[in-house]
Amino acid sequence: MKSAYERALEKLENRGIAAPRQDALDEDQRRRIEDARSRHQAKVAELEILHRKNLAADPARRLEEEENYRVELRRLGERLESDIERIRRG
Repeated sequence: MKSAYERALEKLENRGIAAPRQDALDEDQRRRIEDARSRHQAKVAELEILHRKNLAADPARRLEEEENYRVELRRLGERLESDIERIRRG
């Protein structure tokens, strides 16, 4: 008897859709990814603190500061994604 997962994979194959990758991460890769995520969270927290400080210091520059914050937050997220992908590839 096949599991629901195996039946779902067969349906995907019948529709011409490739099955999901079964790449298993080794312990070192998991540790490095966890470390990268931890560093990312610390950088986001630091960015949030600086953002709030800058908003309080000069309310007149609020729109500019908000935009800078969003850009930097997006950049940090993209860097995390690229770091994780690099670690997975080896």
